[in-house]
Amino acid sequence: MRVFFIGFGQAGGKIVDMFIEQDKKAPTRSFRGIVVNTARTDLMGLDNIELKDRILIGQTVVKGHGVGTDNVTGAKITADEIDSIINTIDNRGTHDIDAFVICAGLGGGTGSGGSPVLARHLKRIYREPVYALGILPAPEEGRLYSYNAARSLSTLVNEADNTFIFDNSAWKNEGESVRGAYQRLNDEIVRRFGVLFRAGEVSKSGVGEMVVDSSEIINTLRGGGVSTIGYAVSETVSKSTKQKQGFAGGLLRGLKKREAAEEVLTGEDKSAKIIGLVRRAMLGRLTMPCDYTTAERALVLIAGPPNEMDRKGVEKSKSWVEENIAGVEVRGGDYPTESSKIAAVVMLATIGDAPRIRELMEIAKETKEDVVKSKERRSSMFDGDEIDPLFE
Repeated sequence: MRVFFIGFGQAGGKIVDMFIEQDKKAPTRSFRGIVVNTARTDLMGLDNIELKDRILIGQTVVKGHGVGTDNVTGAKITADEIDSIINTIDNRGTHDIDAFVICAGLGGGTGSGGSPVLARHLKRIYREPVYALGILPAPEEGRLYSYNAARSLSTLVNEADNTFIFDNSAWKNEGESVRGAYQRLNDEIVRRFGVLFRAGEVSKSGVGEMVVDSSEIINTLRGGGVSTIGYAVSETVSKSTKQKQGFAGGLLRGLKKREAAEEVLTGEDKSAKIIGLVRRAMLGRLTMPCDYTTAERALVLIAGPPNEMDRKGVEKSKSWVEENIAGVEVRGGDYPTESSKIAAVVMLATIGDAPRIRELMEIAKETKEDVVKSKERRSSMFDGDEIDPLFE
């Protein structure tokens, strides 16, 4: 899948920078990207985005210092300077891309405010689908960030064709430093979505028996709303291990045959391994914890060495997912790679219920009420006719 990434704000810019870094190491180039920000220092801190693809907006308003978590200002600046963003996208080329993906942290100001504005304009101009990857702030980051995220998300889901959610609160470890946490969480995001978006590529390992291409992903996401990704990985037997077994002589070879027979008897074959991985991916930590039984559509992808792929395992795992979601549309396939690991990616699209989002909306509602009360208290302190002002 050929993806055009737009990183909006500090968090979105860092994630797109990592996607481009990953793409440079890949056998074929599938990603291209630009970053947009109101803060000059955030743009200068990137490593893999070319300077011509770093766009500083709002210089006449905030002088390159950012909008200070004011997402209303972030939205206004983006609307005022949308032409310069679109021109940069056009200059990078869009004739061969399959989708746009806007990446942004939803708790700040620039990405939170600008992402819905950009999504609206991209959908108006281009025929390709426009997806968003939104990062929800953890509750301990403060109520302002939760309020921003709720306002941004409720707007973004109406503007983008589908919105992937990554919930920081579900992934941050207790006592972990902020910098260390963000680096690890960004790694998790890029690993999952990197495998998903690269499915269908022709590599040295060949083409999968059941290819998952861009149309499969696009059709799975066509229902809109919010979506989440599950991921699980398993080690395979390394070459060095196999070599050691080869030197062990006839006794160990006989033992190995016995173990192989036991594996088949106990169901520990390739098919069972794939089904187990898919179960772990869906029932483990999703990018956004949710009630997976409310998903309308799903996509199952198995990536790994060609000799570990198993058509029956993929088919059975698709059937298992179908039994456990609300809808009946479950697509899937395999993606041969040269990795020593097998990975399972499960994309649950158009989720009907997510407790974290309901909680976020409740926090935002309470925050808005408290802001109104605060303004009333502040004005009442100096109200009254007893003292005349110096001038009207």
